This record gives sequence, structure tokens and C-alpha cells, in this order.
Amino acid sequence: MKIIVTEDDPNILNGLCEIMENEGFETIKANNGQEALTLYKESAPDFICLDIMMPEMSGYDVCREIRKTDAQIPIIFISAKEEEIDRVLGLELGADDYITKPFGMREVIARIRTVARRCLQNSPTQELEDCFVMNDLKVYPQQLKATRNGGNQGIDLSLRETKMLQLLYNHKNDVISRDMLLDACWGEHIMPESRTVDQHIANLRKKIEAQPQKPAIIKTVQGAGYRFEELNYTSDK
Repeated sequence: MKIIVTEDDPNILNGLCEIMENEGFETIKANNGQEALTLYKESAPDFICLDIMMPEMSGYDVCREIRKTDAQIPIIFISAKEEEIDRVLGLELGADDYITKPFGMREVIARIRTVARRCLQNSPTQELEDCFVMNDLKVYPQQLKATRNGGNQGIDLSLRETKMLQLLYNHKNDVISRDMLLDACWGEHIMPESRTVDQHIANLRKKIEAQPQKPAIIKTVQGAGYRFEELNYTSDK
């Protein structure tokens, strides 16, 4: 899961990024609100953590701008502003959670995972299941996890990766175009770079495929998109 972490205090920023990276998340550092907004447009993150009181652009303004076009990406405020009115304003602007400083690092990780699962469950474009099988891969969407080889190999998934797998599974044997993936997993009004989907698929294959260079789960359909072809695979489902 790729997370933009926005904080103007370098000690807090580095601490947050370190604990997130130790949990397997990829972090992108932003030192102010304007930088966070620019990185959001350029890097197609899975999640955003925002401080509120920052130079150039407040966290409130960043959230407001993102929510004009993207209602799906999870956003958490992490702020020293602890008055009830600050929490209410943050949530009314579209944030999914609000954490006050000082905070425990484990609490931040737990809340990120909780918000990511909740956003997946509330997604209008997905038919959510407790578990589904894609050949030798068993996916648990509500846990943002998957297993291979009968459960011996655990795999952590980002919110977007889980949505991509769910979409491919729901339309098994059908070709899913890049535009369909963008609409379902990024949002109808988001226009990432043309290679964004291909890059995410490549990274996902590294996680879930036994041989990423010879994918058996997510097949490329040249000039059209991607397809999950269900095989007669014996599973312990």
C-alpha cells in the first residue's frame, strides 16, 4: 500500500514513515500541503495521511481539493488540533478518520488498516465477498490479505490491489479494460498517467504470481486490457 504522509515536523514525519515502512507500507513524504497535493496527482497513492497546520496549504484545503474529484481514496488527519470542532470539520470535509497528537504509532497502523477495510466494504463498484479463489490464490478482501499454497504463504494487499483482484474475479474470463480498472479502483474522475494501471498490475503480479514473468492469474490481453482465466484448480476452499 502506497501512503502519502504529510507533516511539516521532520521528526514526526520520519517517525511515521519508519513505522509504516516496518509494517510493509510504501511511504511518500510531503513537507507541506501543496507538495502533498502535487504528489497525490503524480503518484496515484492508496492512502493519504494529513497534518492540518502546514505551510503553503492546510490539510483541510488539501482534503477539500482531493474530494472534489476523488471520493474513494482513504484520508486520515493526524493533528495537534484536538477540539471537537476541528474533528467535526475534518470529517465533514471527507476524511475517514481523525487522530490527535500525541499518538501511539501502533494506533496509527491499526487505524490505517481499519479505514482501508471500511472503504473497501463501502465501495459501490465492488461485490464484496468474505473469500474468493483465483487458481492457487485465496483472497480475503475484508482483511486486505491473500494466501497461496494452501495458506502457507501470506500476502498483504493494498486497498487498490484488493479492488483490482475483486473486479477481475467478478468478471472472470472477461477482458477488463484499463479504463474499467481506473474507474473502479481509482475513481471515474481520476486521470492518472497512461501507464499507471500497467505498473500496478506488474507490482501486483510480483506479489501473487508464482512466476510473475509468466502470469497464470492476471493475463494480459494485448491491446485490450487484462483477464482472469479460471482454471480447474484443486483448492482447500
